[in-house]
Amino acid sequence: MGSDIRSHHDLKVWQLGMDLTEKIYTLTNSFPREEMYGLTSQLRRAASSIPANIAEGNGRDSTREYLHHLSFAVGSLCEVETFLQLSLRLKYGNSKHIQELMNLLAEEGRMLRGLQKSLMSNLNNSNL
Repeated sequence: MGSDIRSHHDLKVWQLGMDLTEKIYTLTNSFPREEMYGLTSQLRRAASSIPANIAEGNGRDSTREYLHHLSFAVGSLCEVETFLQLSLRLKYGNSKHIQELMNLLAEEGRMLRGLQKSLMSNLNNSNL
């Protein structure tokens, strides 16, 4: 499994990504029905892409491929943050709940960046 023999289920960054996705689904249940194929769908897709890309990267055969998928996860995280900001502007959902999600997203971002740095370091050390 990539450069790490652990299952993605063991990774705290994947676990938090799954928790975030679940919370996004719960939040978007309160969005207006007319947003089902708009903001609701976009938020859910972007949120679920975070742990999905972590899992896919972990399952790849090389560290470079793992890093490639982690970059997709970071991009999806940025999309979720943008859609949550839009939700606040449109007054969709509970603003306190959205702020809590933003804090979790920031933590997920730190964890993803840390994993990327660790993998880059391993990759650079193996090329010596």
